[in-house]
Amino acid sequence: MTEGQKPLAFIFDVDGVLVHSMPLHVLAWEEYLAGLGIKVEDLERRMHGKRNAELVNDLIASDLTEDVVFQHGANKEALWREMILREGVEKYQIAGLREFLERHRDVPKAVASNAEPKNIDFVLDQYRLREFFPVAVNGFDVERGKPAPDIYLEAARRLGVQPDRCIVFEDSPTGLEAGLAAGMRVVGVKTTTDQLEGAALLVDDFRDPKLEEWISRVSK
Repeated sequence: MTEGQKPLAFIFDVDGVLVHSMPLHVLAWEEYLAGLGIKVEDLERRMHGKRNAELVNDLIASDLTEDVVFQHGANKEALWREMILREGVEKYQIAGLREFLERHRDVPKAVASNAEPKNIDFVLDQYRLREFFPVAVNGFDVERGKPAPDIYLEAARRLGVQPDRCIVFEDSPTGLEAGLAAGMRVVGVKTTTDQLEGAALLVDDFRDPKLEEWISRVSK
């Protein structure tokens, strides 16, 4: 970084970026809803980018009290954590992530996710990633979740880095929209979908050689 240049920072979504969790989230919702006698068509599409309160209102009922909505979401997330431990956390690692974080240890980093705080803590602890992320922002820390830019702007504020020097890693169109709205460059990680229009770069995972080349260019 040249003298007087603003610092660069990386901000990561959690689901689909730190951990390939979407398949298990779908299964967890299917199992939880089945226990309530509910079957939902096109579940994965309806889940994309939404916070649990929105999903409970959409998938279960729209007239529930706030406490009941929260409890449904908490129950489902507890089931997800049980399932990933049962399956084995190593099965859901994103290829090349730890090596990438090690290579860029000197770059300020944050996680910024609509995920439940307990899930963020779970991922950071189970995958031994907490040392890399001094800042973690969740959907309860801001007024509006993704696709609004609030969560990414808050992460940048806590890191002390201007938004235009932040690189966001996202796997969903909703998250991509949030990153772009925050004035940040977005790398689309194709673990969930390759329909990430507007991303500055698309990669399969963190082993993709295009990623290091691109970061080298934009960090000058």
